[in-house]
Amino acid sequence: MEVAHTSYTTPWVILSETNLNTRMRLFCFPYAGGGASLFRNWHRHLPSDVAVCAVQLPGRENRLSETPYTGMDMLVTDLVDALRPILNRPFAFFGYSMGALISFEVARYLREYHELAPEMLFVAAHRGPQLLHPDPVTHNLSDETFIDKLRRMKGTPRDVLNNTELMALRLPTLRADFTLCGTYTYLDAPPLDCPISAFAGTRDTIAPKAVVDTWREQTCNTFSLRLIAGNHFFIHSALPTMLWAVEHDLQE
Repeated sequence: MEVAHTSYTTPWVILSETNLNTRMRLFCFPYAGGGASLFRNWHRHLPSDVAVCAVQLPGRENRLSETPYTGMDMLVTDLVDALRPILNRPFAFFGYSMGALISFEVARYLREYHELAPEMLFVAAHRGPQLLHPDPVTHNLSDETFIDKLRRMKGTPRDVLNNTELMALRLPTLRADFTLCGTYTYLDAPPLDCPISAFAGTRDTIAPKAVVDTWREQTCNTFSLRLIAGNHFFIHSALPTMLWAVEHDLQE
């Protein structure tokens, strides 16, 4: 089944497409522990003919009761099954941190099994996938040490980290996401045909410029790297700046 309108529904994607003349669907993949709400206001910063399609993974927000994935292969297979009906128009991917890794593997899967490719792959706050994970056993830390690491990453609000009941709800998904990333195995394959546009935070110590720049090895098309003011979570502090660049690249 393929659809050319927004009647198609799936728990995997929040598709806010109101323009019947949609030119491009931008599928957005969140960071570890994040959900589709991360992209709730993106349509305000992008042209009206670009439909923001926020990917909602199991284990968060309206899918909180569902078991989150801990392995990349199964996640990508199931995610592509859900996305396939709405890939009938030009599309692009945006992945932030963990989402960059997922979107990259989805693009590879689509190329191999469906002969489809995004017009553009945007990746932010993540090293090139061919680089080894610098801390692959984070998911095995004790709750106290794990939460302390989250605190040092500065991506989870302090009041959330200090709320025992709320963290009890969030920890399984966070651990699953860190497991997904920590156990990821990169397999050699030809570079993607689509351009890659990468973003790195000027004060990001988790994915600094040097490691984000290695994404250039994953495309045989054009590559760009932009520095955005902020730490690992510049998606919150410098969103308009980043989306200006996204809009610019989508219009080229």
